[in-house]
Amino acid sequence: MLTRLKVSGFKNLVNADVRFGPFTCIAGPNAVGKSNLFDAIRFLGLLANDTLMNAASLVRSEGGRTGDIRSLFHRVGDTYDEKMTFEAEMIIPKEAIDDLGQKASAKITLVRYQLTIGYRADESLPTLGSLVLLKEELHHINLGDAPTVLRFPHSKEWRRSVLSGRRTSPFISTKEDGGKSVVRLSQDGVQGMPKSFLAANLPRTLLSTVNATESPTALIVRREMQAWQSLQLEPAALREPDSFTTSPGMLADGSHLPATLYYLARFPDVMGQRNGDQLLIYDRVTRRLSEFIDDITAVGVDRDPKRELLTLQLTERDGTTYSARSLSDGTLRFLALTVLDINPNAGGLICMEEPENGIHPSRIPAIIDLLQDIVCDVEYPVEADNPLRQVIINTHSPVVVNQVPDDSLLVAELRETVDHSGARFKAAHFGWLPDTWREHSDPDIRPVARGQLLAYLNPVLRPEFGQTESGQEGERRTRRVVDRDDIRQLQFALTSQPASISE
Repeated sequence: MLTRLKVSGFKNLVNADVRFGPFTCIAGPNAVGKSNLFDAIRFLGLLANDTLMNAASLVRSEGGRTGDIRSLFHRVGDTYDEKMTFEAEMIIPKEAIDDLGQKASAKITLVRYQLTIGYRADESLPTLGSLVLLKEELHHINLGDAPTVLRFPHSKEWRRSVLSGRRTSPFISTKEDGGKSVVRLSQDGVQGMPKSFLAANLPRTLLSTVNATESPTALIVRREMQAWQSLQLEPAALREPDSFTTSPGMLADGSHLPATLYYLARFPDVMGQRNGDQLLIYDRVTRRLSEFIDDITAVGVDRDPKRELLTLQLTERDGTTYSARSLSDGTLRFLALTVLDINPNAGGLICMEEPENGIHPSRIPAIIDLLQDIVCDVEYPVEADNPLRQVIINTHSPVVVNQVPDDSLLVAELRETVDHSGARFKAAHFGWLPDTWREHSDPDIRPVARGQLLAYLNPVLRPEFGQTESGQEGERRTRRVVDRDDIRQLQFALTSQPASISE
């Protein structure tokens, strides 16, 4: 569970400092940095599993896939920052399994991971340069400091269920030796001297190489970061059937949804599902989906022994059965999130951009409720039916902003900043509302003004004059729905309710 992230020098994130709760909604207009924050999280997750260069090549750039890794660095005019820094505070699971099937137990479950990456010019490379590791550190956070580190509201029972262990020295540290940075990996699983590596020669982070035998805690941190995923549910992937041999577990694009639901229903012990009666699982999914579509009476998976295929099916009130190929994009996304909710093996951090896409406005409250139900309930201990799971979404939809709890909302905006050389630029800033837990966490930082929410509470104003249907200039624009007197009266009635939201 990612509780805090500091990023600087990555795209338009400069001295960004964001605290997360179990559920976080980041709202803001296009091109202010919402997706860049998601990219920073994804980049850290990729670095826990791959080389620096491969991870960078998979991160979104302004034009899509990154062609020049220099585009990941913050830029003012033609001048790029020399380095980018990351600092992530997180709660990790108590146990995990490494690549060789060995079990690891954490020495402590509250940690802070720090990483600094620089750019090294190299004309021999197609990208004209490469990334170099400058600093990597993994420290424990004393459990006595947990109440001040974990600022979001939670119960003592929940905190006791996720925090354990003790530690007095770092798991990974960086020291200067003869003017060169040396990264040291402590072996907390066995007795032995720390392993030292020259940072400039490392093609990847040390965290991405650890195993359960020598470095169990670092291995669990690695597993936690590998579980950070950007959920991008693609209708084409959601509509595909699965073969009998498909392993359960829905991918980030929604692939293997039929196999995952089938295993949840038929093999509850394998999936860690309690009370795993087949009809009970399908009934839970059906009841949840009925909140989204009234006519649904049954959800199931058809098992075709001839073609050896598993196909998702829905049945309406009139008895008509449809396969996934006939379902709308919004229905498929809601169904995928429902299966994610009941799958106890689906843990970790889930980032989702604009969950309202493809959803009718009247159905958006149902999907926001579902996303909040997916996350870990921090009033109760973490158990099989309450996994340590977290959701971060971003949006520019007024409907979504009006539905999320006020203490889960972050408002993204561009604020003018001055660097050490006096250059002015705009960087992403993530503000919170007054009288919420984040304000109490950082009382010296100014929260976002209430008046800034007016963009999400009032209709967008457009010019009264423009081009008419006939193409003539200067005449009154053809009347829109929002121009109707009855609609204007309704909007006034709705937007005048939250009278306290103003400057």
